[in-house]
Amino acid sequence: MSSSPQPRPTEAGILQFIEICDSFYPPDAVTASIKQQRQWYDALCGRFDRPLPDGMRTQDDVVMGKIPVRHYQPATIRTPTCLLYLHGGGFVVGSLESHHAICAEIADHVGAALTSVDYRLAPEHRFPAQTDDCFAVLRQLLGQGKTVVLIGDSAGGNLAAGLAVRAGNERLSGIVGQILIYPALGGDLVSGSYEEMANAPGLTTEDVGYYRSVLKAPAGDAVAEPLASSSFAGLPPAFITVAHFDPLRDDGRNYAARLAEAGVEVWFREEPQMVHAWLRARHMSDGARAGFRAICDAASHFAGSS
Repeated sequence: MSSSPQPRPTEAGILQFIEICDSFYPPDAVTASIKQQRQWYDALCGRFDRPLPDGMRTQDDVVMGKIPVRHYQPATIRTPTCLLYLHGGGFVVGSLESHHAICAEIADHVGAALTSVDYRLAPEHRFPAQTDDCFAVLRQLLGQGKTVVLIGDSAGGNLAAGLAVRAGNERLSGIVGQILIYPALGGDLVSGSYEEMANAPGLTTEDVGYYRSVLKAPAGDAVAEPLASSSFAGLPPAFITVAHFDPLRDDGRNYAARLAEAGVEVWFREEPQMVHAWLRARHMSDGARAGFRAICDAASHFAGSS
């Protein structure tokens, strides 16, 4: 794996974002205790916190008596379709609080109710605890007769893609779209962007390997590693967005290609100046602002509110 200096973005807003992140979350953070990693991540998320859109109402709830969720109800509802958001954080960090403003802003842009899942984290809970929690929430929403758009970033993008695979295997209907934001989908860790962007700002290939080792999902499992699926036919329409300066970039590229080859409707967008976790830069970077708008537009399209 290359250890030579690697390309970096040049957009001023994203460079400022990287500098802020580096000040909160040191490059060797994965060598720290899980407790320390979570404290750093919570502090970082707090730095980019934003007031919720006017009129946004939220309610915390518990599914099946054990899975915390947060429901978002924007001031104006334009579609009965529900958005299901699965947060990132390498399956190790993240919570209902870490993506609170992001969820509220997406719900507000789309004019749709949104549910966010506080799934169990590793290493206390290994695979398949995370996907099981999210699938239970999805099943409840579908059981209420709702149509659902799956949305997830990073590890949450992995979970969203995995839920689409699970739902297909169990012949559940009602998922009208999946939005995968710089998703981790089971790439090989040694070729393509895993080599080219091995030392990218914000997330390295070594970090990706670490998070996989903590989760302990079985290799080749199509829910844990959707790229390993034997068939991609019949999956819900997808919008996949990746960051150019991200070792996970080719996971999204390759998944989009395989969906398209299988006849699945897919939109693919690569942000040329973005790094992993750029969602947090949506109010300080022109590229992130445009990328976030594209995500909201895709959600509106799938939900039928555009």
